[in-house]
Amino acid sequence: MPKLDPTVLHHPAVVEQLNKRAADVQLRIADKITAFAGSMNFVYLHIVLFAIWMLVFEKSPWPTLTLIVSLEAIFLSTFVMIGQNRQAAFQQAKSDTDYHDVNALLVENTDLTRAINQLTKEVHQRLFNGAAPPPAE
Repeated sequence: MPKLDPTVLHHPAVVEQLNKRAADVQLRIADKITAFAGSMNFVYLHIVLFAIWMLVFEKSPWPTLTLIVSLEAIFLSTFVMIGQNRQAAFQQAKSDTDYHDVNALLVENTDLTRAINQLTKEVHQRLFNGAAPPPAE
C-alpha cells in the first residue's frame, strides 16, 4: 500500500481511504495480492512455471495446467472486480467531499458578491446622489 508524502497536502478522502485500508487485515492482504498480480514479476513467474509444467510435469494438451490457469483466472478477475469496487467507492467519497467543499465556497462567494454589491450601491449613492452617509452601527 502506498505511503503518503507528509510534505504534500492530500485530499481528505485520500487520507481517510488509506487509513481505512491500513486498519483492515483483509484489505491489506487484497492490496498485496493485487499489487503482485499487477506486476511484471507475476508475469515472469508464470512464464517460468508454465514452461516447467509443460516440459516436465505434463504433456500436451496439458489438462491439469488448463484447470489451474482457469481457476487462477477466476480468482484474479475477482480481485480486479474488488479493486474496481474499491476505486469506485473512493471516487464517490472524493466527489462527495469535493461537492461539499465547492458548495461551501459557492455560498461564501455568493455572500461576498452580495456584500460587494451592497457596498457598491452605497458608494454610488454617496458619490452621485449626495446623500448623507448612513448612520454608523
